[in-house]
Amino acid sequence: MNIGLMAHDSKKKLMQNFCIAYRNILSKHQLYATGTTGRLVEEVTNLTVHKFISGQYGGNQQLAAQIEHNVIDIMIFFRDPDAPRRNEPEIKNVMKLCDSNNIPLATNIATAELLIKSLERGDLEWREMYR
Repeated sequence: MNIGLMAHDSKKKLMQNFCIAYRNILSKHQLYATGTTGRLVEEVTNLTVHKFISGQYGGNQQLAAQIEHNVIDIMIFFRDPDAPRRNEPEIKNVMKLCDSNNIPLATNIATAELLIKSLERGDLEWREMYR
């Protein structure tokens, strides 16, 4: 499965810790991320991550295009709901595209853990039908 990763600046450390904790599961799948998030995940996990450019420079749009073309199966986006973002329209677009294309989306650690454990159990195999 193809897993998309994004994190606001204040949540990047959380993303690193999440990927360390679930490295064994993530290593069996392809990872896609915006530039900085991908680099930080690679640094602490030694996992291979397909990195787009930094989110604020268009990486959010690049990842959104992958979602729109049904390349991404699961999206984990640790967002900071309290921090204003100048690229908020692109972020909302990512979330909208996940909803429109039936792509499971986790925006916090609790939901991300549920998704990753479901992935490990094989509960998300239905995504194969969409490709």
